[in-house]
Amino acid sequence: MSDQDALPERESMEYDVVVVGAGPAGLSAAIRLKQIAPELSVVVLEKGSEVGAHILSGAVIDPIGLDRLLPDWRSEETPVRTPVTEDRFLYLGPSGAIRLPNFMMPRLMDNHGNFIVSLGSVCRWLGEKAEALGVEIYPGFAAAEILTDDRGRVVGVATGDMGVGRDGKPGPNYQRGMALFGKYTLVAEGARGSLAKDLIRRFALDEGRDPPKFGIGLKELWEVAPDRHRPGLVQHSFGWPLDQRTGGGSFLYHFEENLVAVGFVVHLNYRNPHLSPFEEFQRFKTHEAIRDVFEGGRRLSYGARAITEGGWQSVPRTVFPGGALIGCSAGFLNVPRIKGSHNAMLSGIQAAEHAAAAIADGRAHDELSGFEAGWRDSEIGRDLRRVRNVKPLWSRYGTLGGVVLGGVDMWANELTGLSPFGTLSHGKPDSATLLPATQAKPIEYPKPDGVLTFDRLSSVFLSNTNHEEDQPVHLRVADPVLQKASEHDVFAGPSARYCPAGVYEWVEEGGEPRFVINAQNCVHCKTCDIKDPNGNITWVPPQGGEGPVYLKM
Repeated sequence: MSDQDALPERESMEYDVVVVGAGPAGLSAAIRLKQIAPELSVVVLEKGSEVGAHILSGAVIDPIGLDRLLPDWRSEETPVRTPVTEDRFLYLGPSGAIRLPNFMMPRLMDNHGNFIVSLGSVCRWLGEKAEALGVEIYPGFAAAEILTDDRGRVVGVATGDMGVGRDGKPGPNYQRGMALFGKYTLVAEGARGSLAKDLIRRFALDEGRDPPKFGIGLKELWEVAPDRHRPGLVQHSFGWPLDQRTGGGSFLYHFEENLVAVGFVVHLNYRNPHLSPFEEFQRFKTHEAIRDVFEGGRRLSYGARAITEGGWQSVPRTVFPGGALIGCSAGFLNVPRIKGSHNAMLSGIQAAEHAAAAIADGRAHDELSGFEAGWRDSEIGRDLRRVRNVKPLWSRYGTLGGVVLGGVDMWANELTGLSPFGTLSHGKPDSATLLPATQAKPIEYPKPDGVLTFDRLSSVFLSNTNHEEDQPVHLRVADPVLQKASEHDVFAGPSARYCPAGVYEWVEEGGEPRFVINAQNCVHCKTCDIKDPNGNITWVPPQGGEGPVYLKM
């Protein structure tokens, strides 16, 4: 495959706008483009087997994005059906919980007026809306390569080749990927997307910005006993089982017919290489304030996904010659609210408006500078700016100190528009925060009981994940020698613990450790691309349509 001249020429198609990713940002951009100018040709590429297949989020949504995009949505039949009726905030100790009074919480943390949804179902609905307007949506096609002209401007993307064997050579069913050209390309891949990562590096979009920061979010969907179900209840907690120096928290959202979404977030700047986010999630469910919800229930689905946590300080320059980063590709998630879909939709709308105006002016392949200049003064910027110090304060002062100071900072921003801390820096990237294994305390995790707590492989089964085994491994290790000398010998192989899907193993073979990659288990969370202590693992898209197929997640 290295001899590009030996490959058949790509077929190509031309559009006005190419959108990568059928999530809230990408679909909102596509819909808004057709609302403004129905004559524009718009295509959306989606690496999942169907729209929504790779969407995983809590999710409690702030409807500001929907209200802006589809003002009449409340009069329609939609998957947005469960309004929030009650907010609870808990601090968990090893044996007991303290409920925080709602009046102490900054108003931006109030979820009344928001809705509990399956974001995957919302995206499927938005996909139908987009297609009804004439947007072409191609699920099962992973955008694998940025295409540029001789001036270095982005002119489109290429989808990945299909039918490539594990040896990297074309197999009997080989099919060359397609080139999709556009006057503008909007990248909406979600957190740590491979094309966004390439664009940020290629155009130095992160120059002058803080390092990106991430968390890993793990989620299960349960059907609970009717007497345990509280439709509209939103419950967040922090504390146990994480220690005071490890950031993270949980959510329980009761919605629809006896469904409860339970999730756990671990900030990926954690220090102990023995920590397993998956096992911490399983432990969390055993807490006396949590476990009763699931008695008599059954687990329906499981998934995991990296989430952006850098916020205001870490958002890169969002535009490049020929396009823009939108949604979580840019990092618009609000960490303390655990919400990003509203900003994703708003960013898609704004980018679409600038792209449509540029095309109307006869422009193409230049920078949509108005989008970059405008987002910080819009609802997106106002949402992120007032919480900009919450994550840095938590990282510096631990859970209790960080939460208290973060609350003070949010109140100050809300009441005065100013922060007593200014704008704090995030410091090191998440890949640089692990301690050597000899300096960290090992963690003994209890065995799963198969009723409330589970192992990784049975969990991956519920994610409906599938990959063709006879293809190149899509998790690329740049330097195997470094992986052994550092990731294994210094840090005791944290990849086997930070991965929520059992992809990585260190196995003894002939008295020597060997790194095994079970790529078929991958749920596309991208944690390895973020947390490997040497940045030695790179996630790239597998063949289109592969990976998880999340239902109501």
